[in-house]
Amino acid sequence: MKHPTVLLLGGGGFIGRALAGHLCRTGGPVHVVGRNPVKNFEGGAVFHQGSMADRSLLESILPQCDVVIHLASATTPGSSAGRPLAEADTNILPTLKLLDMFRDCGNRWMIFVSSGGTLYGNPETVPVNESQPLCPLSYHGAGKIAIEAFLHAFAHDSGKHVTILRPANVYGPGQPLSQGFGFIRTVLEHARMDTEVKIWGDGSTVRDFLYIEDMIKGIESVMNADPHTDTYNIGSGEGHSLNNVIKTVEKVCGRPLKVQYSTARQVDVRKIVLDCSKIMEKTGWKPETSLEEGVRLTWQWMLHQ
Repeated sequence: MKHPTVLLLGGGGFIGRALAGHLCRTGGPVHVVGRNPVKNFEGGAVFHQGSMADRSLLESILPQCDVVIHLASATTPGSSAGRPLAEADTNILPTLKLLDMFRDCGNRWMIFVSSGGTLYGNPETVPVNESQPLCPLSYHGAGKIAIEAFLHAFAHDSGKHVTILRPANVYGPGQPLSQGFGFIRTVLEHARMDTEVKIWGDGSTVRDFLYIEDMIKGIESVMNADPHTDTYNIGSGEGHSLNNVIKTVEKVCGRPLKVQYSTARQVDVRKIVLDCSKIMEKTGWKPETSLEEGVRLTWQWMLHQ
């Protein structure tokens, strides 16, 4: 069986690097496009420094690839606050230009990694499934919804397959320390440095956290299905408050944490947990790593860096 050639857009990030390494070990050729240079790319993937704005670069790579996995995103709910035009310029418009190129590339399949934590707003009940009304609280979430809407229209108009994944908060080994990204990674760094953790609100905010290996296997399970157009939540299906994460980190690291609570932000969802039964039924995938085990594996990785 011939393995597909894959193009990862935004593949130099946390999820992209893990996915590229996995696909190189288990599948066929992988091309990665990322803004920042990457040294020693795991698995031998071909790295191309650039972005979705580099039309000539993408036009040279797209015809070689069977599957395009769109991971590129340049904002967070916090960084997009008060900046709707920036969200449009950095995420929405580049995706529309990509679709313009993608239309002329034959029978290709696109998988878009959206967001499971910012689209549903503050739902009345959890877990939420894919048919839950979308009600973003941030321009980042609104941008993801806009891209999803364009992808649905594009699939209908072009006849090409587009699959959308809505992941939970992904964490694990390999995640870089970056402001505004990765609550678990940030808390573990504070534990290592014995510095103060800042939490927006009283810590009762609930999130769905997904270990990176489970995320990668989830993407792989979708790729192993025939090309199709659909939307899937992908998470642990369990909710954990930020305070519970703090306690878990303290247990794993064997030390108390210093925590400062600040006024909650309007862009932050109060509680979100994803119903992932749809992807489980379609592909047989299921998350396998508990929060405590995932935190422990991430902590062990950090200690060896």
